[in-house]
Amino acid sequence: MKILATDLDRTLLPNGSWEADDHAIDLFNDLTEKHDVLVVYVTGRNLALTENAIKDFGVRYPDILCGDVGTSIRKYDKGKWNFDDGWVAHVKRTSPRWDASAIRDAVAKVDGMREQESEHLNQFKQSYYVEHNKNHEVLKKVDELVKGKFDEVIVYSFDSQDGKGLLDFLPASATKQTALEYVAEEFGAVKQDVVFCGDSGNDIFPLTAGFRGVLVRNADDQLVENVTKAMNENPELNVYFAKGDFKGLRGYYTSGVIEGAYHYGIFDDSMER
Repeated sequence: MKILATDLDRTLLPNGSWEADDHAIDLFNDLTEKHDVLVVYVTGRNLALTENAIKDFGVRYPDILCGDVGTSIRKYDKGKWNFDDGWVAHVKRTSPRWDASAIRDAVAKVDGMREQESEHLNQFKQSYYVEHNKNHEVLKKVDELVKGKFDEVIVYSFDSQDGKGLLDFLPASATKQTALEYVAEEFGAVKQDVVFCGDSGNDIFPLTAGFRGVLVRNADDQLVENVTKAMNENPELNVYFAKGDFKGLRGYYTSGVIEGAYHYGIFDDSMER
């Protein structure tokens, strides 16, 4: 079983300020089909925004979508999406103290953050925009009010394209990392069989969880620093940093995903039919 999992925005999707390789998405689509790869999108996008990405950028439909920062899982089969109710039951069972409404009430008066639109929220995802220049004060206050009370994890990331801080409260059992672990277990794959590609803050968890990691060349400096630190602390971590100059590709976005997949043998020219 070959499992290639990837974040979408500025990882698989060329929607940042770096120059993309024109043919990279078509090449990704072709290679994943040719090499019989199980493709998993692990993204902060909800279903509607994922559909938009597929339409706007021409990336293939995944076999599995771990959407909403891993809080929802859907399978794509025969032209339709099938919601994974087993994942919902799993999260409720393993994070019994989770309470999105209680978290909302707890942080309602914190200055420097505002709740995201309803389409970006769900039963396992309570999310906010944060004034990035106030993020240290906001996160300190949030920790005081929430940390350790709701079986939660608190994930902060920075969208360098629009200057927004993004703050997600998630059940500890419903993150990008745990969703991908759930998928791997369902398909009988060990972590070393799974390649995960990312570029920014909330990708730190799956990149340092024991999967084979890939940082695309345009990865945020903070993520590069945090992953490097984690690798120094745990030499068993396996993360590849895309460099470019590979098969005519520059290593940004989709090209970095392709480069990393070749590095780990997900794609192998000698095995092509």
